[in-house]
Amino acid sequence: MMTDSELAFAHPEARAEASSTADPRDRISLRDHLVEADIGAFQQERGHKQRLRFNVVVEVRPAPAPLDDDVDRILSYDKITEAIAAELAAERLNLLETLAERVAERVLAEPAAMRIFVRIEKLDVGPYALGVEIVRSRAEVPVARMGADGAEAEVHPLVVYLDNAAIADARLGARLDGLQARGQPLILTVGLPDLPRPVTGHKPTQRRIDLLAIEQNAWSLAARDPRCVVVATRTEIDWAMRRGQTVVWAPSKLVLDAVDGPQGTAPVTLALWLAEAMAATAIVLHGDVAVPAGSRVPVERV
Repeated sequence: MMTDSELAFAHPEARAEASSTADPRDRISLRDHLVEADIGAFQQERGHKQRLRFNVVVEVRPAPAPLDDDVDRILSYDKITEAIAAELAAERLNLLETLAERVAERVLAEPAAMRIFVRIEKLDVGPYALGVEIVRSRAEVPVARMGADGAEAEVHPLVVYLDNAAIADARLGARLDGLQARGQPLILTVGLPDLPRPVTGHKPTQRRIDLLAIEQNAWSLAARDPRCVVVATRTEIDWAMRRGQTVVWAPSKLVLDAVDGPQGTAPVTLALWLAEAMAATAIVLHGDVAVPAGSRVPVERV
């Protein structure tokens, strides 16, 4: 396992692998792509082309089967090089950061692209390379809420996983008071109830049964506190977040409809996936539960 310092200077491919979830995505990469461009904020950089080195990794949703060895069914590497060329041709830029953002935005506009790592380095500024690296995801587009001044402000919720002991605890109300005091919209998630459920031996039907069992537990939580409202769709979640409400997530619809959703029904994996999709500030875990590797949001344990 790489240390933090080793990972900081590793290729974006290694960083993508290190931060992948329990259901890692396919990846394509562009390594050591060299171009010349007039870029830079300092006067001595203007009017002089300098070499830029691009290393890009794109996480993609699985290609539709069968591939039939057809290039039109995949995200082509050309889309990455074309994005770089298009942004460099659009206008002269001062900052590598701006260029990286624009390349990432252009690539993520491709239907198959889900997350991108972009590293850009200047090679001619001295006996070293200077560069920036960014990570951007389709999931990182937060909900906006109208502020008191009439301007829109981004809304980042707090996602909370409650185990069955926390749901049954007499101090549930006080626990929710403390979470609400943090001043963020709350999205509560739960796991499977402590009740027997049918076992089919057939993965697709078992997945639906397990998701419905989690939803039963969500309704049990909602019955414990009137502030908790069970919601199932992204529209309902966004509406509640804009109003600062506390919601309990019923996962079936979002999970089953998601093209790039989690494959299993492990409750914490589902909660983490939702936290990433909602650009949450953190996920708060109650109970002795395992967290899949590569969480892209901060994890807090209670």
